[in-house]
Amino acid sequence: MKRITYSPIGVIHSPYKKPEGTPIQPGSRIEVAGTVEVFDKFAEGLKDLEGFSHIILVCHFHLVSGYELQVFPFMDDREHGVFATRSPRRPNPIGISVVRLDGIEKNILRVSHLDIVDGTPVLDLKPHVSRFDAGRPERIGWLEDHIQKLRETKDDGRFTP
Repeated sequence: MKRITYSPIGVIHSPYKKPEGTPIQPGSRIEVAGTVEVFDKFAEGLKDLEGFSHIILVCHFHLVSGYELQVFPFMDDREHGVFATRSPRRPNPIGISVVRLDGIEKNILRVSHLDIVDGTPVLDLKPHVSRFDAGRPERIGWLEDHIQKLRETKDDGRFTP
């Protein structure tokens, strides 16, 4: 199969300088603010984005190396298949995060509910439109017994060298 390569369109600026202590999901509702710097050559693509309240960030987990197909996720002490988790140590270290878009000034997007480490490369961003995305999940698998831990669970460094 042909090799796939991507180049970043921007970079995250966040108060989190390392994975440890970072919220594990934007849904934790921790009011963390930061910015997304879209590189100048892509700034024209931001036209009309200010009309959306939330955006999807597609990022490269640049601080992660390697992967395991079985992992101990943050909110459980049992091992699960990596594809049944949101572990950053994946065969392709790509992450997605839905954040609140608080404003745009030229090529800088002010965002909140940020759960991403400073310096993380942004591969793409898209408007979040709830009517486009599938309805509310009916089942959340092993997380059913652990979802209440979301707000207090932070990255403990287990997936970075």
